[in-house]
Amino acid sequence: MIKRFIAGAVCPKCSGRDKIRAWSNDAGTQLRECVACGFEDAIYADAPSELVTRVNQDRAGPKTTDDIAPIRFVPEVKK
Repeated sequence: MIKRFIAGAVCPKCSGRDKIRAWSNDAGTQLRECVACGFEDAIYADAPSELVTRVNQDRAGPKTTDDIAPIRFVPEVKK
């Protein structure tokens, strides 16, 4: 087990820069710790899933674009 410092990493607890070191244990889990404050946690390889919001969901109602038209704030001048 070789513990290596992560260049430029900032501790989430004490905000110390270049104080984080990382290593893998015998089970294959990647761990990190801060040498300044003792903070320690596991690094997960899987990215978190996207949060469900109204923006990334399908729109309720009809799926047609027939009722969509641009809004005109200034009336058009007909020549």
